[in-house]
Amino acid sequence: MTAPAKGGGPETSIVIRAFNEERWLPDVFAALARQTYRDFEVILVDSGSLDRTREIAEANGARIVRLRSEDFTFGHSLNVGIEESRGAFIAILSAHAIPADERWLELLVAPLREHAPAMVYGGQRGHAVSKYSECRDFERVFPDEPTVWTDDDPFANNANSAIKRELWLEHPFDEGLPGLEDIEWAKYWTELERIIVYEPRAAIIHVHTESWAQVRRRYYREGMAARWVGKRILRHLPMEFSREARWLLADLWHALREGRLLALASEIARFRYEKTLGSIKGIVDSRGLDSPGRRAALYYEQSFAAVVVRAPHRAQVEYREVPILKPGEVLIRVAYVGICGTDLEILEGTLGYYKSGMASYPIVPGHESSGTIVEVGPRVTHLAKGDRVVVECIQGCGECAACASDTAIRCEARKEVGVLNQDGAYAEYMVARSRYVHRVPDDLPLVRAALAEPLAVVLKALRRLGAANGDGRPRSVTVLGAGTIGVLAARVLALRGHRVTVTDREPRRLEALGAEFTTSTSLASLSTSEWIVEATGNQQLLSQVMRESSTGSAILLLGFPYGREPFSFESVVAFDRSVIGSVGSSSRDFADALELMPALDLRHFVGQSLPLAEYERAWELVRSRRHLKVMLRVDQTLAEA
Repeated sequence: MTAPAKGGGPETSIVIRAFNEERWLPDVFAALARQTYRDFEVILVDSGSLDRTREIAEANGARIVRLRSEDFTFGHSLNVGIEESRGAFIAILSAHAIPADERWLELLVAPLREHAPAMVYGGQRGHAVSKYSECRDFERVFPDEPTVWTDDDPFANNANSAIKRELWLEHPFDEGLPGLEDIEWAKYWTELERIIVYEPRAAIIHVHTESWAQVRRRYYREGMAARWVGKRILRHLPMEFSREARWLLADLWHALREGRLLALASEIARFRYEKTLGSIKGIVDSRGLDSPGRRAALYYEQSFAAVVVRAPHRAQVEYREVPILKPGEVLIRVAYVGICGTDLEILEGTLGYYKSGMASYPIVPGHESSGTIVEVGPRVTHLAKGDRVVVECIQGCGECAACASDTAIRCEARKEVGVLNQDGAYAEYMVARSRYVHRVPDDLPLVRAALAEPLAVVLKALRRLGAANGDGRPRSVTVLGAGTIGVLAARVLALRGHRVTVTDREPRRLEALGAEFTTSTSLASLSTSEWIVEATGNQQLLSQVMRESSTGSAILLLGFPYGREPFSFESVVAFDRSVIGSVGSSSRDFADALELMPALDLRHFVGQSLPLAEYERAWELVRSRRHLKVMLRVDQTLAEA
């Protein structure tokens, strides 16, 4: 017989270790809700998640145990969770391991009602998104036949296992191991003549969506742990090579029989390479890392995906470590990022900053974004976790006279998010200085809030033109270019009572404007317009404007960049024209943009969004000029339209 449940609680406690598991956790809880065996509670041990892991767990009735990320080890997180549990049996489940059917828990704990078993572990199968060779490894390591381990070299796996609480009280999990704490625990009890039971019917679907670097890191940890628990030593290295070589050939043969060899050969070879290299290096390096204090760096990895432009025409998804925040900084989980023509100029190496050497690669692009704060650094008092925010693009040093007057564009040490020497928002997370972060109103969807940056640019430019809200009489205005900046300018000008004509050489780009605007593919309105907003950056078009615009007109230059061409100021002076340039925006403009957004029709800006991983396809859509705005939907849990 087993010890009774702690404090009259349920017979079984399910302990789930989690870090940033919102993608699969809903599926895990849905599977738990379908279990035929119901005498259980759920404890989720969260190691500093930055996403909605805790919210999802709480919504499904789980009790949350919070663990600082720097305190994490696999064994420690389990011990903390079990300490808070009440069951006589402890079922251990990974947060990305989905019970395969409604009898999973019933079958997993049933053997524990007998005296001899110390641990039961269940079957595992890969998910459709998992790497092919890992799915094949699950089939090899977790066969369809049950097994009872009685010797002193057992196997076990805590992604899907159950133990007796009374035995854990005698021997908790080893908190110093960088993995294989399950093997150490099982080995301890088989040496005391207990048994380990493998029950294949208590199966889970184990999801891994790791980068290749993460695959290698996982097997490196396991290689180290294998040597520390005595499963692998240096003389076993030839066996490691031999086994992985056999499995490589077997995987290739299996893929060939399935008719998928060409599609999978590269992935299969890469998986075997990373697994073998990680495992062997872990076994070798473990000799110099016997100190528990030095093992800490292996336990915990906070990484996130980012699109990095490393050189002209060379971009790729990389995984980066979440940094420790400095005073005044916040960590933002990116929701949406709008794709701007500047992003493509960075990719192509044509942006002036990069041609002149003022900016350098690598850089994470993206300066039109919205998101949610997930961490705040020291001395941040006006923002908090959970705030929905946008970030200014142009950021100064914060100390000079230019910054004090809210004109960071004149700061000699300025940076531009995603453009000039500061990584941007083509990433799951971004760091920003809190002084340049603005809260988003509660009733403004984040997908629309991502337009705050281009709208702020427009509002600053219109202020320079003299077209701020309430400034003077209505004017006749021609806006050149029906792209993001041009259409936003047209909508703001029309909202402020001006008579607006929008021109573009492509009729389909004018279709989204509606009846409140006059639209044209010609430039006939130049000769009658008092204000002209040039939003294309086209040098030839600007030359035509300088020739054909009316006497006394004001010409606002918002396109960027214009090419070099011989120019005479006579056309300005002789016809009493004004030429005004504008770039960027200020804190005031961001605040005004967020306030103005609810009054603007932004429907045609928010209809096209793709996941971060499809950034190349999104760039092609931008080049096609078929959409007013293309966005990357970085936070895949968002349901906003």
